[in-house]
Amino acid sequence: MDSISSGLYGVIILLLVLFFTRMPVGIAMAVVGFLGFWLEVGFRPAVSMISSNLWSLFSSYGLSVVPFFVFMGAVCVHAGVSRRLYETAHAWIGHVRGGIAMATVLACAAFSAICGSNAATAATMSSVALPEMKRLGYDPALSTGSVASGATLGVLIPPSVVLIVIGLATEQSITKLFLAAIIPGLVITFLLALSVWIVCRIRPEWGPPGKRATFRERMKSLPGSIEMLCLFCFVMIGLYLGWFTPTEAGAAGSFFALLIVILNGHFNLKVMWNAIEDTVRTTCMIYIVVAGAVIFGRFLAVTRLPFEMADWVASLNVPNYIVLITMFLLYIVGGAIMDALGLLMITIPIFFPVVNNIGYDALWFSIVVTVITTLGAITPPVGINTFVVASVARDTDLETVFKGTLFFIPAYIFAIVLFTLFPKIVTLWY
Repeated sequence: MDSISSGLYGVIILLLVLFFTRMPVGIAMAVVGFLGFWLEVGFRPAVSMISSNLWSLFSSYGLSVVPFFVFMGAVCVHAGVSRRLYETAHAWIGHVRGGIAMATVLACAAFSAICGSNAATAATMSSVALPEMKRLGYDPALSTGSVASGATLGVLIPPSVVLIVIGLATEQSITKLFLAAIIPGLVITFLLALSVWIVCRIRPEWGPPGKRATFRERMKSLPGSIEMLCLFCFVMIGLYLGWFTPTEAGAAGSFFALLIVILNGHFNLKVMWNAIEDTVRTTCMIYIVVAGAVIFGRFLAVTRLPFEMADWVASLNVPNYIVLITMFLLYIVGGAIMDALGLLMITIPIFFPVVNNIGYDALWFSIVVTVITTLGAITPPVGINTFVVASVARDTDLETVFKGTLFFIPAYIFAIVLFTLFPKIVTLWY
């Protein structure tokens, strides 16, 4: 068996078997990578590879950016930021038909800007928005679908943990990835809100208007949102102007988040403990995925599978856009059956050499595939956001949540086509 064949068998067969046994993605990649490297090079080199690579990985300064941004989001989550953001959006647009669902999407977008997690956004916004929409008589499919779909913005809008990991894995600038994701995130937010408006035009009874807030009530709702806007701008402007590195930005953002929570009186020991606990749990999960991806990537490197695939694609007598569409379809299918971060970590070592070989911009490709894999968070059979929302909305079954997300999938498809036809939307900042 030659190296290419063993690489293919290792990737396709063993990895799939481990996934179907429900083994965590990071551990599955590490097992396949170690066994493959052992078969290709030998046992001692494989053990040496793991020890040296894991040491260099976890002693890397760049990887310390992850816990800082995770902690920043966790502090805001447990200090009740989501409710204040929702109340602001509710006060300004809750009086229009479907306005509460639109407010939910906007609150998800704002919360994503400081949270960076799909599941966390889905869980917190479900507990905040669903009771209000139920009280006003919103259709369960529209209410749960708006929360699950709006929560997908947690992976895209910076600071995003997924974009951080992509930057580390591909040696791209995390600052550029963050900046490149801002406009796509805003575009998708607008399209999701537009989807609510269209649904409510067709089915007006699904989204009855709420009570119109007074001007005084609207002004009173602003401070909580302005705090988070200041936090987001502080981090992003500081990165853009070079005031600090991504790691320093995470540390400064965490400090600023703590300062905001302390000054507005929402800080206590329970908030701090829960934030630390979530940070440790999430960071460990991410580190395991990254470590598995590194080991898996070393195995692919010795098989030369990524480079052979890139050469093979270059030799095909088909237009480059056909290759690109094929990769996009693979990401759509993969995103529907596994976690976005795990899928990206598996495919980055294989697809990025191909992308570079056929002349597409790596930063643009990173953002677009993040959008595509994020779509998997609301599509069956996995759809992690739908499961989170269904678990919070105990009186709504999973089928209804999936039905609700179907109204928002066209917005994502339109956005993917738009970013592909007009890549300058993504690369505007550089």
